[in-house]
This record gives sequence, structure tokens and C-alpha cells, in this order.
Amino acid sequence: MTLPLAHPALAAADPELARLVAAEERLQADTLRLIPSENYVSRAVLEASGTVLQNKYSEGYPGRRYYEGQQNIDQVERLAAARATALFGVDHANVQPYSGSPANLAVYLAFAEPGDTVMGMALPMGGHLTHGWGVSATGTWFRGVQYGVRQDTGLIDLDQVRDLALKERPKLIFCGGTALPRTIDFGAFAEIAREAGAVLVADIAHIAGLVAGGAHPSPAPHADVVSTTTHKTLRGPRGAMLMCREEHAKAVDKAVFPGLQGGPHNQTTAAIAVALHEAAQPSFRDYAHAVVANARALAEQLAARGFDLVSGGTDNHLILIDLSGKDVPGKTAAKALDRAGIVVNYNTVPYDPRKPFDPSGIRIGTPSLTSRGLGVSHMPAVADWIDRGVTAARAGDEAALTAVRAEVAELMAAFPAPGL
Repeated sequence: MTLPLAHPALAAADPELARLVAAEERLQADTLRLIPSENYVSRAVLEASGTVLQNKYSEGYPGRRYYEGQQNIDQVERLAAARATALFGVDHANVQPYSGSPANLAVYLAFAEPGDTVMGMALPMGGHLTHGWGVSATGTWFRGVQYGVRQDTGLIDLDQVRDLALKERPKLIFCGGTALPRTIDFGAFAEIAREAGAVLVADIAHIAGLVAGGAHPSPAPHADVVSTTTHKTLRGPRGAMLMCREEHAKAVDKAVFPGLQGGPHNQTTAAIAVALHEAAQPSFRDYAHAVVANARALAEQLAARGFDLVSGGTDNHLILIDLSGKDVPGKTAAKALDRAGIVVNYNTVPYDPRKPFDPSGIRIGTPSLTSRGLGVSHMPAVADWIDRGVTAARAGDEAALTAVRAEVAELMAAFPAPGL
């Protein structure tokens, strides 16, 4: 097996691990990645993630560290934070959170006390674990109340959200989630939060790149706090940021450090800075709008093939498909599509009668294929492969899956992945 020349030291020191990395590189190159929370980072982001900044410990904040030798690290963190505030139009940005879940937990620490009522979208409806769901620490330490979507439309019922908020008077209201195919009305949520006396937290982990590229409305004018990961549509490293109004900066910073974390991962901070710089370029706006155009085109093609799309389509990067009408469970379809070189995840759909580990739906998205350069003209082929894959899953037709796999690999070879 040939090892990549890009990792000669790794290959010499640990051939077994190097083989696994090489195998993953080939897998990411050969397959059609449709998981909406995944993407390809640039070579520059990859290089920043692997620098000697890894060697430095930096508890504290720029100018207020508990370790010496921070002359360069302080500049790196200030650069990342400045780029975040400029790109998203916010007063303050904290770029230290290790990932999205700790970032959200820091919000609780900053604004609530254990036992307080918090409000978010229910996990089976498309919300996130950290929005007060019961199996999460946020649902264990706080009293979580959840809103959902209408069964007839798949859309958030803002009247229901308002009624629930006024009844429960939560300290925090989260808007955003992990399986929401429609535009979030941040202004409407802000009005509800003000009326209920709550802090509004916009979790834009999935759509941060779309917001940065002008392909989705921004929460900055409306939300008290904006939480986001830095990968997904933003095409950065696996990290997170908290952004807020100046009046909340001290509370947010204190919650991240020393409230939850020790020293930040400086190599990740550097890679975040690179990704934010890339997201400020005109080409990134083209990419963000292309992600949405591809998702809408793919949704139309899937609907034409008889797929039941939650809410009837999409406004962003994500499509949620209910496979009940196709007579195949989501998990069965996802595993079959994986064998066909099409990477998706099985997912619950609103009011799903099946269990979460074996749900009725699959969740797909267009960030990765857009980063590779695929466009609207390729979406009929993608929809056809998904259709053939789901049909083969129902029939147990492995030969059909193998045929699709070959076609997928041929197209992927024509569109090299960034960073690989």
C-alpha cells in the first residue's frame, strides 16, 4: 500500500496509523459526502492545525495569561477574534471553546443557575442535545422545555413558541438546531425572548458559513449570544466560537475560562483565523450561495422521484427525508448508501414512530459536494444515485449498490477535494 508523501514522518514513526490516515484520505476523495455537518477544509487550514502552536500552553486571555512566552500566541488569538467580529458583525468574539457542546454549556454557566428553566427545540424535531434535552447535562442540570414543528407543515410554529415562553418564563431560549431545513426567523425569536424576559441564544453551528456568505439572514442584530462551531459550512477546523454583545462579553469569557476550560488549543485558534480569513473573500460568498442553490436543486430532484421531504424542501444546506413511504428504514438506507459511496446519516424525522437508533429518515446536505465544485447541473445525477441506492436497500440488491459506487467514484475523480 502506497503511503502519502504528505506524511513522511508519520509513516516512518507509526506506519499503522499512517495507513489509516491514508485510507481515510482515499475514502474522502472517492465518496460523495452528503452529511450536512461535514465539509472539506483547505490545505491552509490543515497546515495551521498542525503547527508548533500545538506546543504552547496559554491559560487565560491575550494580555492576561497565566504562562509566559505568549508574545505570538496573543497575536494569533487576537487576530482570530478580530476576524470573527468583522465577519459576523458582532461586538465580541471568544474563539477558545473546544467544540460546540462546551460552547453552549458556557452559555448556561454565564446566564443561568442549576435548576433554572431553559427552552429549545426538541431533539426529535431537529434541535440539539445541548438545548436542554433530557439525556444531556443541560437537561439534567436545568429544567428543559421544548418546542417543535407543526405536524402538517414541518415548520416552527412561532405562536406556540411564544405561548410556551410566556408560560414557562425560561432564562434562556435557544433557536437553531441540527436538522432544520428552513430559514430561522431570528427577529421573531428575539421579540419572543424580550417579551418573556429571556436571553436569546442563536446556535448557528450548521449555518455559520451561510450567514458569513450572505446566504442566510444573520442573528447578530437580534440575539444576545451567537454560538457556532467553526467547521460545517464555515469550512474551518473542529472548534467553536461564542459571539455576543459587549454587555455580555465579561460573563461569556469568564464562563469559558476559568469556568469550563483550561488552556485553549492554539493550533485550532490559528486554523480558525485562517478559515475566517477565507470566509471574508468574495469567492466564499459564491460558495455559500452555491451550497443553497445545490440543496434546493437536489430537493426538487428528490421530490420529483417521490421522496417525502420534511417541510417540503429546503432554504439552506440541509434536506431531511422521511423514508416511510419508500418502505425502508433510515438506518438500512444509510448503510446501503454508504456501500454505494454515498455518505449520509440516518436521522429521526418530526413525529417519528420509530426509535432514534433506527429512525424513519436520513439527513443529507450539500456543503461538501459544493466545496468540490459540483453544481446544480450535477444534482439530477446525485438524486438518481440516492433513488437507486434506496431502491437497492429495500430489495437487498448489492450489485446495484456496486454499480452506483463505480459511477460515484468516476465523478469524484473529476472534482478533486480541497486539502487532499
